[in-house]
Amino acid sequence: MIADTARSPYAKLSGIPYRDVQWTGGLYRERFDTVATVTVPHLQRMFEDKDISHVVENFRIAAGEAPGDFDGTVFGDGDFYKWMEAAVYTAVRTDNQALLDRLEEYIALFSRAQQPDGYLSTKQIIGEKQGKGPMRQGDINDFEVYNMGHMFTSACLYYRLTGRDSFLKVAEKAAGYLKHMYEEAARTGEVKTAVCPSHYMGLIELYRTTGKQEYLDLARLAVQLRDSVKNGLDDNQDRLPLKQHRKIVGHAVRANYLYAGLTDLYMEEGDPDYRTVLESVWAHLTAKKMYLTGGCGALYNGASPYGNFFHHQLVHQAYGYEYQLPNITAYNETCASLGGVFWAWRMFLMSPRVSCMDMLERMLLNVNMAGISLNGKKFFYENMLERARSLDYELLWGQERTEYITSYCCPPNLARTLAQTAEYAYAVDADGVWTGLYGANTARFTLQSGAAFTLCQETDYPFDGAIRFNVLESNGLPFTLHLRVPGWAQGATLTVGDRALALKPGEYTEVRAEKDFSCALQLPVSPRLTVGHGMIEEDRGRAAMEAGPLVYCLESPDAPEADTLQRLLMPAHPMFEKTSFSLEGRSVTAYETTLLMREDPADAQEALYHTLNSETLRPVRARLIPYYAWDNRGMGEMLIWMPLAWREV
Repeated sequence: MIADTARSPYAKLSGIPYRDVQWTGGLYRERFDTVATVTVPHLQRMFEDKDISHVVENFRIAAGEAPGDFDGTVFGDGDFYKWMEAAVYTAVRTDNQALLDRLEEYIALFSRAQQPDGYLSTKQIIGEKQGKGPMRQGDINDFEVYNMGHMFTSACLYYRLTGRDSFLKVAEKAAGYLKHMYEEAARTGEVKTAVCPSHYMGLIELYRTTGKQEYLDLARLAVQLRDSVKNGLDDNQDRLPLKQHRKIVGHAVRANYLYAGLTDLYMEEGDPDYRTVLESVWAHLTAKKMYLTGGCGALYNGASPYGNFFHHQLVHQAYGYEYQLPNITAYNETCASLGGVFWAWRMFLMSPRVSCMDMLERMLLNVNMAGISLNGKKFFYENMLERARSLDYELLWGQERTEYITSYCCPPNLARTLAQTAEYAYAVDADGVWTGLYGANTARFTLQSGAAFTLCQETDYPFDGAIRFNVLESNGLPFTLHLRVPGWAQGATLTVGDRALALKPGEYTEVRAEKDFSCALQLPVSPRLTVGHGMIEEDRGRAAMEAGPLVYCLESPDAPEADTLQRLLMPAHPMFEKTSFSLEGRSVTAYETTLLMREDPADAQEALYHTLNSETLRPVRARLIPYYAWDNRGMGEMLIWMPLAWREV
């Protein structure tokens, strides 16, 4: 499972084993099947290709089994470990023995490349063998510890799902190297922050998997040593001592990985100061720096501290200042929101709250699923909320998904997360089951109370809000079923037998269940207009359409009468008609409506400013589609936030 908190003393909940829960239909099952049949083999080819990523070739060169120099990205090792998580998830679920055997071959290659002291980073190993550097731990941006962190997590998962300890042996040997490195840093005071600190989560998962106290001690030491960094930066979240953190700042991936790992540490040791940090920073993120889609890290580049050019740092892939949420230039690196999912899940296990699962669901269904094409082969690195036909400036990343991105961290991170979504469906305590992600599934439970049963969930959520639960194969002992009522679900109801209960949004509702129990949850997923906080300048006077947990958008093909989407306005009281259409061979639920379009004169369209003539508005038909399904029909305009007309059609 993603984070095995079953024995974590300060965790309120724990997940259930991957083999005990699976999607039986719906959007999550479709995405899993695409990842298993298309994305995993596609990524494997990319990593194997010497002329594309050079990742597997780097391991071969490091092992002395192939000639050549290091090539590709410095974090390629970690990217491959992430892919291995996706591979083992899908191989176990689909009984793909050939892929499992291939994973063993990769692990044997890692073992042969690993150095006697446990060190494993292909760039440095190859450099040492060729006598031309670079030095170990010479540059934090070589991502050595980041790579090892993903190794630890992947090795733990591999052991749990297959029972094989081959990868775990490599990981423990590498952890021994880190132990020596951190103890030496503590002795000398020469401390550097490891960027994108995946190793906090990884080391604690090693502790949970092996039961060896040394890994928890090492994780604690690694976190504590952050405060010894000289001349720290907001970019790495080490300018201030960790226990003084109250705001989310800096590089978004690094921040989300940091706080996810810190949540793991809190669940093991319960330091109240860390709990204060986590609650404060999480509240700051979700209240002032989060996109509607769940996107994290608004800026390509930003300044910190804000608004003070006498004392500032340049921060990249950054959380900006409060409410700084541009749309066309939104960065929202896919890995940042994936880190947000990992963090949100841990916050939920630490303290079960609807708001944490709502945020996880928002990130997963919107920005994360938008990071991958419907056919499973193309990817976004950054995730804009509006795409213009052309720009007068250059952005680092392309405006369309592509099969290979130079910085290939996001595709395997997406693959492993979409492969593991069933683990987010439920969590348990001693006497109860807590619902997480809703979707058609079956799950087996054996609780500490002794209750054993199978829970079946029937639904077409998120497109339909009707969700039925049936208890099957029960040993007859009762348990508590905690049902999540999302914060947006005004008017939600629960029917048990002939009783219908009104539910309060944003809270869990409890029902006592036993053998042959069934109930029906009804969540209203009809379209609604959403507006932003008044301080979000780019969204002022605009509205977005949501239906249930999904954010919808408008693309050029779905407004054929408009030569540009920038002239369309949302009327005051739009009517939406639910429909569906086929996209990349998949059925997509959409909504048709009537919008208003400005008939600007030709000479005004290129003017920086021009006079508004409100009499030129005319109705046009349009179709809104889920944001996750956009950019599957070629280059064109897209927008989520539409100007409000404040008049009827």
